Amino acid sequence: MKLKKPIINLLEQLEFVIDNLTNEQYTQPVKLLSHSSIGQHTRHILEFFIELYKGYESGVVDYDKRIRNHAIESDKNAAIAALHQIADHLDKPDKSFALHVEYGADADHQAEVVTNYLRELVYNMEHTVHHMALIRIGINAVSEIDIPEEFGVAASTLKYRKACAQ
Repeated sequence: MKLKKPIINLLEQLEFVIDNLTNEQYTQPVKLLSHSSIGQHTRHILEFFIELYKGYESGVVDYDKRIRNHAIESDKNAAIAALHQIADHLDKPDKSFALHVEYGADADHQAEVVTNYLRELVYNMEHTVHHMALIRIGINAVSEIDIPEEFGVAASTLKYRKACAQ
């Protein structure tokens, strides 16, 4: 599967920065992130992959109804273990299933749309990059660690930057 390598790359980048933070830095609320922590953003990323895995099995993905695992946001080692588990379960054949979406507070603001595993992996990749950009801001607020240049930057932006540098 062609998507596996770029997803693994993102997960490895995330693991690298998490591993270089203290647990206190990982869980510290960051004012610039509306007082959320790096751990909370990490949990949010990982739970989307976990929900996709569950939806793959059940036939319905509902990111809004995912179970919030507070161990992932409060213990960086639990987050790293979840990262490894996600990486181990990526390689699945494509198949169609339903995506349940809610786009408002009322019951009539719900829908189910047909999607598939590969499309949802692409969505999760983009979602991961977006939250990694926020995590970058959080890391810069709580730590002095060197963050890889590509951390939290979309692949298209990296390609554009490379083309401009030549």
